[in-house]
Amino acid sequence: MTFKFQAHASKILLATMFVTALAAFFIFDLQRYLTLDVLKQQQRGLSDFYAAHPWQTILIYLTLYVATTALSLPGATLLTLAGGALFGLLIGSVVISFASSIGATLAFLASRFLLRDYVQKKFADRLQRVNDGFAKDGAFYLFTLRLIPAVPFFVVNLLMGITPIRAWHFYVVSQLGMLPATLIYTNAGTQLAQLQSLRDIVSPGVLVSLALLGLFPLLAKKLLGKFKKSSAAVKL
Repeated sequence: MTFKFQAHASKILLATMFVTALAAFFIFDLQRYLTLDVLKQQQRGLSDFYAAHPWQTILIYLTLYVATTALSLPGATLLTLAGGALFGLLIGSVVISFASSIGATLAFLASRFLLRDYVQKKFADRLQRVNDGFAKDGAFYLFTLRLIPAVPFFVVNLLMGITPIRAWHFYVVSQLGMLPATLIYTNAGTQLAQLQSLRDIVSPGVLVSLALLGLFPLLAKKLLGKFKKSSAAVKL
């Protein structure tokens, strides 16, 4: 009884933290700082601070990025551009890759802690096939979703939290799956002065290429499965 009460209290506390963070973000209109124009205006000052305090800047940036993604707040795209502008392509890509993956995993774990039991119990019959599919091919589905820009970053984190996929698999696949987009946006950040809009970053051709890249592992797995069945049939 005590354990259940503590777990319930922890869920209420965590949910309150999420709601409070989201409410504060919009009540204080913090999104006005997450625009391309503001980032361009602050670029010189941020670059000077980084030149004087490189490790402190990286640590502050890493903490801010992890917190933003863990709480599912808007702003990951602008933060990625800022990372490219501040740190360059190589360092920026490494820092952003780890920050986004860690933050995504924290959001995933929060979703699992808050929502998974309720959703699984309420929709147990309907989710059985989904659970079986994710237990078998969850990593492939996740990789595909990570490479399709049309699927919001935070939605993938929250939805995956209610599936049976293991946290470690979620982290590794997320880091690999998000890497192409990380490189694209970080590289765009290195050319911040030339950007006029976020639409300038990714062309329709690149979006299609990422989607096809994401679908490739699933298609390869299906084809391999059919090949094995055909081979077994021939042997018989």
